[in-house]
Amino acid sequence: MDLLSGTYLLAVLLACIVFQSGAQEKNYTVREELPENVLIGNLLKDLNLTLDPDVPLSSPLQFKLVYKTGDVPLVRVEENTGEIFTTANRIDREKLCSGIFSENRCFYEVEVAVLPDEVFRLVKIRFLIEDINDNAPLFPSTVINISIPENTAINSRYSVPSAIDPDIGVNGIQHYELLKPKTAPKRTFGSITNDQGQNVFGLDIIETPEGDKWPQLIVQQILDREQKDTYVMKIKVEDGGNPPRSSTAILQVTVTDVNDNRPVFKENDIEVSVPENAPVGTSVSQLHATDADLGSNAQIHFYFSNQISGLAKRLFAIDNATGLITIREPLDREESPVHKLTVLASDGSSTPSRATVTVNVTDINDNVPSIDTRYIINPVNGTVLLSEKAPLNTKIALITVMDKDADLNGKVTCFTDHDVPFRLKPVFDNQFLLETATFLDYEATREYAIKIVASDSGKPPLNQSAMLLIKIKDENDNAPVFTQPIIGLSIPENNAPGTQLTKISATDADSGRNAEISYILGSDAPPIFNLDRRTGILTAVRKLDREKQDRYSFTVLAKDNGMPPLQTNATVTVSVLDQNDNSPAFTHNEYNFYVPENLPMYGTVGLITVTDADSGENAAVTLSILNGRDNFIIDPLTGVIRPNITFDREQQGSYTFQVKAVDGGRVQRSSTAKVTINVVDVNDNRPVFVIPSSNYSYELVPTSTSPGAVVTKVFAVDNDTGMNAELRYSIIGGNSRGLFTIDQLTGNITLKEKVITSDHGLHRLVIKVNDLGQPESLYTIALVHLFVNETVTNSSYIQELVRRNMETPVGQNIGDGDITPQTNDYVKIIIAIIAGTMTVILVIFVTALVRCRQTPRHKVVQKNKQSGEWVSPNQENRQIKKKKKKKKRSPKSLLLNFVTIEESKPDDPGHEHINGTLDIPVELEEQTMGKYNWATTPTTFKPDSPDLAKHYKSASPQPTFQIKPETPVPPKKHHVIQELPLDNTFVVGCDSLSKCSSSSSDPYSVSECSCQGGFKTPGPIHTRQKKTEIHIWRKEF
Repeated sequence: MDLLSGTYLLAVLLACIVFQSGAQEKNYTVREELPENVLIGNLLKDLNLTLDPDVPLSSPLQFKLVYKTGDVPLVRVEENTGEIFTTANRIDREKLCSGIFSENRCFYEVEVAVLPDEVFRLVKIRFLIEDINDNAPLFPSTVINISIPENTAINSRYSVPSAIDPDIGVNGIQHYELLKPKTAPKRTFGSITNDQGQNVFGLDIIETPEGDKWPQLIVQQILDREQKDTYVMKIKVEDGGNPPRSSTAILQVTVTDVNDNRPVFKENDIEVSVPENAPVGTSVSQLHATDADLGSNAQIHFYFSNQISGLAKRLFAIDNATGLITIREPLDREESPVHKLTVLASDGSSTPSRATVTVNVTDINDNVPSIDTRYIINPVNGTVLLSEKAPLNTKIALITVMDKDADLNGKVTCFTDHDVPFRLKPVFDNQFLLETATFLDYEATREYAIKIVASDSGKPPLNQSAMLLIKIKDENDNAPVFTQPIIGLSIPENNAPGTQLTKISATDADSGRNAEISYILGSDAPPIFNLDRRTGILTAVRKLDREKQDRYSFTVLAKDNGMPPLQTNATVTVSVLDQNDNSPAFTHNEYNFYVPENLPMYGTVGLITVTDADSGENAAVTLSILNGRDNFIIDPLTGVIRPNITFDREQQGSYTFQVKAVDGGRVQRSSTAKVTINVVDVNDNRPVFVIPSSNYSYELVPTSTSPGAVVTKVFAVDNDTGMNAELRYSIIGGNSRGLFTIDQLTGNITLKEKVITSDHGLHRLVIKVNDLGQPESLYTIALVHLFVNETVTNSSYIQELVRRNMETPVGQNIGDGDITPQTNDYVKIIIAIIAGTMTVILVIFVTALVRCRQTPRHKVVQKNKQSGEWVSPNQENRQIKKKKKKKKRSPKSLLLNFVTIEESKPDDPGHEHINGTLDIPVELEEQTMGKYNWATTPTTFKPDSPDLAKHYKSASPQPTFQIKPETPVPPKKHHVIQELPLDNTFVVGCDSLSKCSSSSSDPYSVSECSCQGGFKTPGPIHTRQKKTEIHIWRKEF
């Protein structure tokens, strides 16, 4: 029981090892001689094969029967289902297992490969062949002769040659019997009639340890040769099949003379060993037998029993006289390792003696290993075609190596003789799977001749080799390769249609159709190009225009004809070279520039933009002026136009000329454009009063004038245009009582309120006219004298009052005491006393204040220019005054006007905060004003014109003292207090006084004054957050 358990565990362990190696065994039992298409089993079910859904298969599940080329398999396996069926080739157990009489030892083996490689396993199927009773037992011959001495004792036994039945088991020989004659009554087994010997002899069966059944003839009665010397009977042999099979033979028994003793072998069982390479004639065994008789009865004859095999009779010989057994033919252990020789020794008596000689043929390493190749991948003309895409461990063939020798002489190793991408993997005993060990590459090696070597372990070892040819089948595993991955081309524009650009080339490492390449334009390729599919010639089907597109970049494809096809791409870059086929193009056919008339010489007028669709030198454009070179210049490269003249809109309002553009091509191209420069007005002319014609004139306002009536009017002109010539009038001084008002558009001065007694007298109105120019308006001041009274009784006195008023600062109201010419002397005396007293006080105060503030004021000016400036509009007059002071000759009193302007936040948001301290000496001279000359441009008054030194706070929307310079420098806000001439026009707008000269000899005519040069930015004036006050001190020297 323990032995059986151990054997079972060992079998299970071996099965597990085999399963781990990817191999399995499966046993089936099948009866011999089955007809075709009988189902034997189902591998899919019997092996419990299940597929993992997560493992993709390269091909459907397949069961492939593996057998040797040339063999005729006795079974077939359905590739899809794994079902096993019989074939038309009948299974014959007696043929498959000739010489094997054991019921459990006749097997038929095949191998089945389960494919694909993802689920590969090799299954060895062992078919146990069940015997059927298809053979009848047969005696060695149809007549069997046996000799029995007459003195044989009753119950003596004599051997009868055995019959032979190839079947086994119950289908083999089961019993023998002596047949009764047909006419004879039925008798018991083995009995015969007296005349035929049925009662003399009986038959018994002896079973050997090997299971053989030998018949023995039993003597049942005393024999008498003289009475009957021959007995003839029939012997029958029958097997146990269903139905049973049988055969008969003639058994002839001869009764011989008395021979008392039969030979006796010295040894009945002899076992010897003989090497299989023993030469012919070699002694195997010497038999010895003795006989107690004398004479001829003692002569022993040795011979082989007819029960030994024909092979033994052929291989061995026995000397009949001596009993020496020798080798008749060369032995072959692989053919039969053991021979049993039954030797009979007879002295001529009826019963010979029997001895058994067992000859063991010992192995000699005389057989080279055999190599049996069974292809899993069917070969074509003896060559296996294997795809280069075959995965690792692809099974190619089952290699079975065998050696008929025994022990170490039969132990075989198998290997390949050189380094190949294949290997032999052991699966079963002496069986190997040839499979791929690495990935294959058709492009590297296209064919392999694998030499498989089998070597035994004998001394010396014997080798056998076999060649296995494998051709690698090309697969489309290589995409075409361009000789240049990036193809750069250059072609001049304006090419002829169909011009060949280049020939695109690619190679493919595959072969056959897999290496046939077609060239295709990519989807991004413009239709202007064409690519020949076969030759790869790239052409331009239309004319290229660099100005429309100077560069093309697209892909080309190289596609092979494999299945599936592979492709690769390359980038083609086509650069279109320029030709001078385009003239320079101005952005406009006509250019209109607008420049201010104060643009300085060589300032920038504008920019001419010209383009050329060509490139390089063909697009290098040079500009020039065809006409108008005297007035303007142009940068030939940048196109900037500059004037070499100064503009005056009032003299010429526009300029027109042609500009020519020429490119740098070998054959030059050119174009022209018209340029018009329009001079834009700049606010460079101040308004000029026409009415009143003089600051010394006056108008009578009768006391009976009704409110709202126009008492007089002012009128001014401006030589500018547009907004620069739009004028606005305002009263900025002398109207402290608000008696008069002025229309800002028409200049009409009207009486605002009814005249009362206190309003009688001379009123001096300071009238300001300013334009609406930008960035800064210009203005002019005139004095209008209105004499409120019933009549003018003394015109000379009024003229004197007007003259005196001219000496009064414009910030001081006059007319409070000038009621009528008949003012009494008492009032005059009081006024004179008060005036004198105030004058003395003012002089003292001014002197002290000047000395106290002079030093700090200069320091502030020098430090940051944030304090007020001393302004002296007329330096020549100052020098003249100093000279007269040195001579102490003062024909006229000099008036030092010291004006302090303080300003707090006023209610009027249009007012600007101003705080300034100015010390301005002014010499007043009487001059009459002439009439306005419409043909002349107003200018500043002549240098010796008397100064009004009228400082005031403007009611203009713009700051009174804000002047923006004409130069391109960013303007700064600043204030200037200028001298006011006695004539009707006051210049405020130039940052420094220019010399003015009178254009008329008439001292009372209107003077002309012009500003020369640009503006100068004076220092800033401090602004105090106080109420504006105007203080005027007057001192005579």
